[in-house]
Amino acid sequence: MEQLTERIEKLKSRLDDLRATEDELLPPDLQRSKDIELTYSSNAIEGNTLTLDETADIIEHGITVGGKKIGELFEAVDHYDAVRWMRGVATEGKPLSEDTVTELHRRIVLNSRKEIAGIYSQNARRIYGSDVVFPNPVKIPQLMGELGVHLAGADPTPQAAFDAHHRLVTIHPFDDGNGRTTRLLMNLMLLRGGYPPISIGPSDRQRYLSTIRKAQVAQDQSARDFHQFMHEKLAATMEEYVDDLQQGEEARRGQPDNRMSPEQLAIWRSQQDRDI
Repeated sequence: MEQLTERIEKLKSRLDDLRATEDELLPPDLQRSKDIELTYSSNAIEGNTLTLDETADIIEHGITVGGKKIGELFEAVDHYDAVRWMRGVATEGKPLSEDTVTELHRRIVLNSRKEIAGIYSQNARRIYGSDVVFPNPVKIPQLMGELGVHLAGADPTPQAAFDAHHRLVTIHPFDDGNGRTTRLLMNLMLLRGGYPPISIGPSDRQRYLSTIRKAQVAQDQSARDFHQFMHEKLAATMEEYVDDLQQGEEARRGQPDNRMSPEQLAIWRSQQDRDI
């Protein structure tokens, strides 16, 4: 793990040198593409059957997809809107809180499950086929209050982001949308620290869920296997971002600078005036 964290910090330094603006790592068009991918992947591992292309069509063009459940279409729109809200919060200096979590959840299920949006469950929650036992719903308000206090004082580091992910998903406070909310909270914390958001896709699903459930069943708050997996995903994500940004930098260096100097511009303008 030590070598992995050192690798991440080296990549972080390189990203800081390459980042597009103070607030955003990538140029707007590429950032939008990444946010759509984030929406697709987070919904897909929860069972949404929309493809990446279908998700993009819904978000970018408002095109509905035949043969899909209306709830799946709403999930795509809701999640993307929540991602945009998350990015706005990431640039603010206001501490994170319990309200941040409930607002993320409210936005994620705003149209698909509006009756539960931002509301804690009053039911027992189960994962079919799993031995995981979630806290009694009576305990949710207290546990979420404690998490909110923790978030307010947490540093924006990968370790803290992954710890918040594990704590929230283990409380499992909502009737639906827990995973999507948890991943956006984690990514919000990563963004605040200057790291890129992590996309957990269908190919990652088995290892992602198994490392979470292993720690939950064992009541292991350290969740070492989960942290190892997430640090690996972060490093891979950062390498992708560095590659994307380096390609853009190389392309710009390879293009001739056709802009006029102030002196050339003055001469050109005087010539235009004479022609007139």
